[in-house]
Amino acid sequence: MGAVSIDNVRKSYGGMEVLHGVSVDIADGEFVILVGPSGCGKSTLLRMIAGLEEITSGDIVIGGRVVNTLAPKDRDIAMVFQSYALYPHMTVEQNMGFSLKLQRVNQEEMQKRVANAASILGLEPFLKRFPRHLSGGQRQRVAMGRAIVRNPAVFLFDEPLSNLDAKLRVQMRSEIKQNHQRLKTTTVYVTHDQIEAMTMADRIVVMHDGVIEQIGTPLELYDRPANLFVAGFIGSPAMNMIKGKIDGGSFVADDGTKIPLGMVPGNSAGRSVTLGVRPEHFSLDPNGVDAEVLTVEPTGSETHVVARFASNEIMGAFRERITTQPGQMLKIRPEGNSVHLFDAESGKRIAA
Repeated sequence: MGAVSIDNVRKSYGGMEVLHGVSVDIADGEFVILVGPSGCGKSTLLRMIAGLEEITSGDIVIGGRVVNTLAPKDRDIAMVFQSYALYPHMTVEQNMGFSLKLQRVNQEEMQKRVANAASILGLEPFLKRFPRHLSGGQRQRVAMGRAIVRNPAVFLFDEPLSNLDAKLRVQMRSEIKQNHQRLKTTTVYVTHDQIEAMTMADRIVVMHDGVIEQIGTPLELYDRPANLFVAGFIGSPAMNMIKGKIDGGSFVADDGTKIPLGMVPGNSAGRSVTLGVRPEHFSLDPNGVDAEVLTVEPTGSETHVVARFASNEIMGAFRERITTQPGQMLKIRPEGNSVHLFDAESGKRIAA
């Protein structure tokens, strides 16, 4: 069993605490991604699961065993790093089988496991090649194969795609997800790229300043962010934020612009809030609010328009082929049932 339980884990360096009581349960076979900006503590947490960092307090349990004091080799985990860390003097086959050689696995079993991993990853034609003869994506596959042959209870990935170009990252995202669906091994994956998190994870753990802001499926986080940080971090282009207050059935921006709302929280009259609107939830409407066009960015499938709306710079993503030019005016409105409201003081989501 590869279930992982992280219970009130803290990490301090001297007098500075960088993880503040983190708790999360990961089910056997689940693909969980730790995501957040640089310095949020996600890689530190992953290294603590791996046994590469000591735990200041709390417990980490893998497969029903508390592993706080176990060496990495005794935790039944396999880790794939940002750097491929391949031995340049060894072939692909030798690199993939090296950990098994250290474990004194017999030659027949070693060859069987390496062949199986090579088949899964499409590496059969490259087994006799050296790393210098491989592309970046092929080297990353070898690093993954080296982990697969160990048949671990848990895979740990530390930003494995950050050294690849954009096109190859998209391809490798798909391959990692397909391999997880095939192997069904518990996976904990760290990235700062929220697109990776959205497209690959069963659940996402959003971290910020050493605490967990929200845990949920990709669409739960996208559709119902718990606070302003999650709302701004999850989604690309990012959610637009406009400050104001609630007045009757409308939101009134700080500059006085009035925006009707589909639903209004009870007992919220006069409450100071931040209105969140995702770019795709702006619509063209002759009865909408004036927005001065600043830039137009056609992407093919959408047209992104940066505009001044309610004295704020916002981005709208429209399916229509808009031919507007900078300096012109558009009439747009947020779709009332798709907007988000957050308390101005706490930043927490307000339920309608």
